[in-house]
Amino acid sequence: MSQTPSRARRSVDSLYVGKSTIFKMFLLGGVLLISGVFIWYTFNVIDKLKEDTRSNVEKYVKMWQLAANSNVAGTELQFIFDEIIVKANFPIIVLDQNREPIHSRNVDHIQPDDTTAATREFLKQVAEQMLHANGEFPLMYENGPDTFVNYLLYGDSKVINQLKMMPFVEIGIILAFMAVAIIGFQNIRRSEERHIWVGMAKETAHQLGTPISSLMGWLEVMDSERDCFSDEQKKLVDDTLGNMKVDVVRLQKVANRFGKIGSIPDLVPCDLNGIVQETVDYYSRRLPFEGKGIRILFESSDIPMVNLNPELFGWALENMMKNALQAVDSRTGVISLATTCTPGSHWVTCDIKDNGQGITTAAARKIFRAGFTTKKRGWGLGLTLVKRIIEEYHAGRVILKKSRPGETIFEIYLPVVNNA
Repeated sequence: MSQTPSRARRSVDSLYVGKSTIFKMFLLGGVLLISGVFIWYTFNVIDKLKEDTRSNVEKYVKMWQLAANSNVAGTELQFIFDEIIVKANFPIIVLDQNREPIHSRNVDHIQPDDTTAATREFLKQVAEQMLHANGEFPLMYENGPDTFVNYLLYGDSKVINQLKMMPFVEIGIILAFMAVAIIGFQNIRRSEERHIWVGMAKETAHQLGTPISSLMGWLEVMDSERDCFSDEQKKLVDDTLGNMKVDVVRLQKVANRFGKIGSIPDLVPCDLNGIVQETVDYYSRRLPFEGKGIRILFESSDIPMVNLNPELFGWALENMMKNALQAVDSRTGVISLATTCTPGSHWVTCDIKDNGQGITTAAARKIFRAGFTTKKRGWGLGLTLVKRIIEEYHAGRVILKKSRPGETIFEIYLPVVNNA
């Protein structure tokens, strides 16, 4: 038993969604793994640098005490301070026994010779942070019979602080590459969809061409043989041939529309009201088949000309009309179309409103997506085709303006012809 279009489409969609989900999960897993490795390695380096810094601080404290308690000459003591202690590459603050700062080195925005009250208060705050982060080291030295205790505190070097930011930078770069990969994947998918759609459209136009030409030939043969019928039969034949010619012309129009997909259409200044009225008249004639209780209303206004390809735009409008007819009740349905001009006269709008059940919020986000449909039968290409015709071919815009039970409004924007 062959699958229905809806089942076949769902099978294809499920397969695609499955592959897309696997691809996204693979990307997410890769990001998490790489990010974890980077973070672990970076913090491992930071820990080692902190250990080295603490080891150096302990050595500096011993040398500081040795220098302070040594009987060496002043020049030798100055050499120890200038070449070893002062050249530390991390911030240092020394507090006296009253916890007041008496010396600082490598503290941001503070000069070593700055002894103002504001600077001392700032150094006390920084020293408090250093104490909580790394603890303190007592500096004991003797001055005659008295022993004094100062306290040395230190902070992380600029290299360590920069390394702390590295995981965030690395994750940001990875996320950026991930975003580029996803966008590239989506663009490739859209490109494939377009190529498939264009190929199907061209093939459909080609396949329709031969039987349509044949039908037109047979209609001419039947028309030429009408004299063989009686007067009563001629009336029936004429009515039948007339209806058949209308339908064949309609098929020819459909084939031409498919043939234009994938090509740059010729746009000419057109009266939008006339095209909308033609679509309304076409579906009004079909109302006995769609539902005898359905009403189609059209409120036109004085609008400027717009650049259109009548065949393609008519196709888009017919798709939207067909959706509206399927959405309303066959006994009480009302479909209203209205044209107007935006303030400033830069855009012409065409609203298609129906009193159907409406579109759910979840579905509203996906209605223009290829393959999405809320119907039991169908491939979900109608509104995708509409969006492409309006936005890509006519530089316009189509939106779902409002949707709730009893009122759904689609709005089409088209640029006004520039006469300048």
